[in-house]
Amino acid sequence: MKLFVTVKSLGKRKPALARQELELSPAPETLRDLITATVALNVQKLREKQESVALIPFLTGEEVQAQGEIGKVGFGSIYNEGVPDIKDAVNTAMQAFEDGLYRVFVCDEETIELDAPLSLKDGNEIVFIRFTMLAGGLW
Repeated sequence: MKLFVTVKSLGKRKPALARQELELSPAPETLRDLITATVALNVQKLREKQESVALIPFLTGEEVQAQGEIGKVGFGSIYNEGVPDIKDAVNTAMQAFEDGLYRVFVCDEETIELDAPLSLKDGNEIVFIRFTMLAGGLW
């Protein structure tokens, strides 16, 4: 199933990540399944990126342009050499959702219940909105 995912941070004009196509198989039946599949896919991509090493890193003009539109141009270096654990990453994502650190919208409707059935169709738009904590203290 093809879905389109956008991650946004409140207070920023541009999304943290541009709209990306996400291929999930099998189709998630609940929000818990959707979050689990999304986290597992991202951890797998990170592992693959850690394993692939370019001898001489460089960026083409198109890559610079595309990254500039997102708001950050870089070589994609990964400085944390630790191997991520999918189970821990999923548990952290579930805890963050339960704590209200991000919200999930499917076709412009907020999805609140982790175990309620989702009716996803091919090509649906999913938006993750990450809330930013303010620095400082209350006096």
